[in-house]
Amino acid sequence: MPTPTGQVVTVCFSPGVDADWFAASEKVHELLHANGTPARRYQVRHRRLIGWLTRFFGYYLLDAARRFGAVTLAAGGRKSRLDLTGTAARAAHDAALRWRAWNTHVGATTKPARPWEDFLVQHHTDPTMVTLNEARRRFELQPRVLAMLAHTFDPYELSVYQAGEATYAGLHWRIALIGDALITTDGRLLTPATDSVADRFRFLNEACAYLRALRPDARLCAVAIA
Repeated sequence: MPTPTGQVVTVCFSPGVDADWFAASEKVHELLHANGTPARRYQVRHRRLIGWLTRFFGYYLLDAARRFGAVTLAAGGRKSRLDLTGTAARAAHDAALRWRAWNTHVGATTKPARPWEDFLVQHHTDPTMVTLNEARRRFELQPRVLAMLAHTFDPYELSVYQAGEATYAGLHWRIALIGDALITTDGRLLTPATDSVADRFRFLNEACAYLRALRPDARLCAVAIA
């Protein structure tokens, strides 16, 4: 699935390790040979009793954003200060609204279409007979894809839209937490095996399980690369 707006890499640090923006950038450059910028993706957790005070302090956070003086989003920080559940819930909610709009304007008015991956296979099988441009032309000729373009839905997410609301929302809350790749505390790079949606789910499930197992005092940093 193409990612036209760039990619986001989640970098993980063990407790007690220097986990500033410079350290995250070094890891990304070493493994991906790319430069990046902080990606403010995570909601910030505010505890019930002392949250009225700590919401105004950016300690243990990276590149925090504020609204009316209170910290609302961050590119990373200590896991215990990041509201990962809230981040996932918001992404799932937004994705569900998007899917319902798609279902109203596209799903209920057009017949199912073949996803982009099918046409990409044709191109890879015989690039001289089916060029990339020809594969894209055939894909976009389908009425459902044309309707998606007309209503500004991403046609390259067609297979996920057609899989249903729960699948579509499930993909996007995982993406909100992980992005497109994850660098573990011991320097391993986790990425999808292929561009298929199935492999992307496998990668995201593995990465989410890894994130869940990290200690509360481990640190994360989301890096956007071009």
